[in-house]
Formats: sequence, C-alpha cells, structure tokens
Amino acid sequence: MMAELAQSADVYAPKTIQVWRALLNWLAFFFQIFVQIIRGTPSLTQVLSYVGLRHSSLLSSSSPQFKPLPVVELQEPEHPPPPLSSAVQITSGATSDGGLLDKLTVVLDLDETLVCAYETSSLPSMIRSQASEAGLNWFELECVSSDKEIEGKPKINYVTVFERPGLHEFLKQLSEFANLVLFTAGLEGYARPLVDRIDAENRFSLRLYRPSTISTEYREHVKDLSCVSKDLCRMVIVDNNPFSFLLQPLNGIPCIPFSAGQPQDEQLLEVILPLLKHLSQQKDVRPVLYERFHMPEWFQRHGIPASWWANYEGIVKN
Repeated sequence: MMAELAQSADVYAPKTIQVWRALLNWLAFFFQIFVQIIRGTPSLTQVLSYVGLRHSSLLSSSSPQFKPLPVVELQEPEHPPPPLSSAVQITSGATSDGGLLDKLTVVLDLDETLVCAYETSSLPSMIRSQASEAGLNWFELECVSSDKEIEGKPKINYVTVFERPGLHEFLKQLSEFANLVLFTAGLEGYARPLVDRIDAENRFSLRLYRPSTISTEYREHVKDLSCVSKDLCRMVIVDNNPFSFLLQPLNGIPCIPFSAGQPQDEQLLEVILPLLKHLSQQKDVRPVLYERFHMPEWFQRHGIPASWWANYEGIVKN
C-alpha cells in the first residue's frame, strides 16, 4: 500500500508543480498589469528614462484617470468652485466659401493614446504571448536614445510597441474628414521611427515632438495648440492626459490610457471616432466639448485658476 502511495506521489507531483508554476505566472502577469494601471502609464522605468518622461509630472501616479467617454462623469468636490457657465464666452466660428466648413484638425497624442511601449529587455515574454493570443498587434523597434555610449555614440534602445485595437482603421477613416497632426511629448529619436511604422501612408500632415511643448508653472510638456493654428474653432486634441491640453481646455478630448493588458479596448473606433465625426459637422467644436466634459471647471478643481488659462484663450471675462 505504501509503495502504491509513493508511486502516486511520483506521478502527481510534477503535475502539481506545473499547476503552481502556471498559477504563479498568471499572478505575475496580472500584477504587472495592476502596477501599470496604478502608475497611469504602461511603460517601464527604463522606457520612461530614455524617452525622457521619468520625472514628468504628466505621467505621475497622481494624474487623474478617466472612464470611457460615453460615461465620463467628473466627480464634484465637497466645495466646488463657482460655476463658469455664465463667464464662458464662445461664439460659433464663421463658415467659409458659402457656408462650407473648413476641415476639422485633429491633434493626436501618441503614448497611451494610440500605442503603448515597453523596453524589450524588461518586458516579460508572457505579456507578448498573452497579447498575441488576444489578437493585439505589436512590433519591436530600434530607437535612438538621448543618452550616449562610452565612445560618445548615440545609444540604441530596443522597444516593444503594442498598437491600440483598431488603430489603422481609425487613422484611415479619420483622415477622410480631418487633417491629422501627431503631437507627442516623447523625444524624436523615439517617436519618429515609431510613427513611421504606424503611419506608413503618411496620413499625419504634421508631427510635433517634445521641443514643441512648453513648460508652465503648473505642468511641464504642455501642448499649446496655437503652434498648429490660431483658429481653435475647428481643432481638437485627443490625449489620455488632460494636463496636456491645459492651455486650451475647451478643445480637449480626454481618453482612457491604453496598455498591453487591454486587448479588448474599443476607444478608437467605438468611442472617439463617432465623437470626432460629430464634431466635424460643427462650426465650433468648443461648445460641444464644453458641455460634454466641462474641462475648465475640472482644471479649477485641480488647483488651476480660470484666470490663468483664460489669458491664453481669451474666452473668459475677468
């Protein structure tokens, strides 16, 4: 009897170990995703360092997260600031050429909006495997770092990039009714080859990198849309970080961040694209976006007075 039990133990022990190993692997995977969500960025420390975003307040864990656009509900604080509705002065933009609207300009963020990137050497192979099994598109990329080798040559970083589901169809359909601009706080050595890869059709009419952002007393790497055009009536910016459009809060569309752990994400085609189609039919996008997101009040609740950003837009009467 004891011999039979010993044989049974020999038979089942390896299977038990395999089960425990598989369980530990799954736990490690979900822990990685959990950490990425808590940090508000899918990129690992090494990627943030080489892209130059490690110390950026834009990617700090205190940055707010938004629900999917159809159910965006910005929570009211216990003591909300005075309403801005009566102060916001917005007029519809004039049409051109006998009532025909100018083409909508859509400014798109890159990281966590269109793609997410990890340093390849620090990325668990399990994440790539799980993403592939779930149908998520990904590729590896060589990028030039701002750091230098000992010999003084530019350092090459190897990055694994995951595309947000529906990315190419989104860009294709969007380019049919809008002018596309890529605006990222990433360095050009990282972002340029990445955008070359996802935009082989050259749908972006303009690409802007970190040097085009500005620093303010409240946030660094803010994206001032006036460098694209002075006419803000027909321009929007889509960004997972609302502080990116701090200077033009009435032109911003906040979207939820994207990471490799979200293979079923539907933001681009099911949420953002329909909204952009609707905005393309408006003389002035700002009234629609204001009614939907109330971003000026949101910035006020986060310690940024209306008088500050009003100096940039001139839409609020002091």
